[in-house]
Parts: sequence; C-alpha cells; structure tokens
Amino acid sequence: MEELALKYIISTIFYSMLGLILFILSLSLIEKITEFSITKKVVEDGNIAVSIVIGSIMIAMGIIISSAIR
Repeated sequence: MEELALKYIISTIFYSMLGLILFILSLSLIEKITEFSITKKVVEDGNIAVSIVIGSIMIAMGIIISSAIR
C-alpha cells in the first residue's frame, strides 16, 4: 500500500512541475508575441486591464493543462 501512495506522490510532483514549466513557457511566449512589454505595462504603467487579460489567459491555460493531465 505504501508503494502505491509513493507512486501517486511522485506523479503529482512530476505533473505539478510540468504544469509550472508550461505556465512559464506560455507566459514568455505571450510576452514575445505582443508588440509591447507586458511587464512594463503592468508594473510601471499600472495597467489593470492587461493584468486581468493575462490572468484570465493563465487561468484558462491552467484549466486546459489540468484536464489534459487527468
């Protein structure tokens, strides 16, 4: 029984790391695709609309990755 639990723990850690890597890669891809710097717009200019759009994109990708892992 302990071997079975260890298997699930290891797979959970693996897929969590895979999801984080995909999040980072997708955020950097979005940064390169847009014609402006997202970081500059959010941090320096305080553009809340860009933050909401990027946040909703990240939530949508999280839902897609979560369903793909299951």
